[in-house]
Amino acid sequence: MRSFKIPCMAADLPRLPPPPPALHDWALLLDVDGTLLDFADRPEAVRVPAELLDTLSRLHIALDGAVALVSGRPLAQLDALFAPLQLPAAGLHGLELREGGEWASTGQPPPGLALVRDAAQALVDKFDGALLEDKGTTLALHWRGSPAAEEPLHEFATSALIGLPGYHLQAGKYVFELRPDGADKGHAILALMSHPQFLDRRPVFVGDDLTDEQGFVAINAHGGHSVLVGQRTPTAAHHALHDPDATRTWLRDVALRLAPSGPVNG
Repeated sequence: MRSFKIPCMAADLPRLPPPPPALHDWALLLDVDGTLLDFADRPEAVRVPAELLDTLSRLHIALDGAVALVSGRPLAQLDALFAPLQLPAAGLHGLELREGGEWASTGQPPPGLALVRDAAQALVDKFDGALLEDKGTTLALHWRGSPAAEEPLHEFATSALIGLPGYHLQAGKYVFELRPDGADKGHAILALMSHPQFLDRRPVFVGDDLTDEQGFVAINAHGGHSVLVGQRTPTAAHHALHDPDATRTWLRDVALRLAPSGPVNG
């Protein structure tokens, strides 16, 4: 199993410029929460702007299908969020993968996960604003709405690993996630890049969270462009955008340059 090391880089990274109109050899791989979409108190409360759907549709056509979502969300959630658009995607950090209409899922929840889920729910219920997100094979303990829950949830998640062989703990923005080993965005991106519509293209991965760092490293190793959304350090990213609104504006600019005919909502 390949490992990824995150180097330390300054937060003041250059903005990645859009490609010239004649350059159609990019492949866009896009994180969702905190990158394309603004965060909400609960995962189901995020909003997908109509103009973003229009932009992604334009890019999907202009790049001959080489646009993918790479997310910790399940594929079913991604499809519901971005309906009617259905893009190639890696869900659950790569445990679920769809390319060219084919949907592959790896792994089944271990027997111990149900016990951990019940105990996690009992703990989360003690903190107003905390949330347990059951993704089937992974569990996410959110403390965005309850800062006091951070330490107890971290301690719980760490101790829960004893009963979950083959699992690891991944910290993210206001969340601790228990997920199977080998499920990370670096490997998910490499799997997507092996499919025909992504081959022989320069990959561009845009992400914001610690869970995206493996993706940045994988992209850099393949001569691509890694783009951090925000100012977090350390990071392996070589470029940066300020926030999700800046990401949406940048993607709109790319869509206009690649496919200038016809309006893009703005």
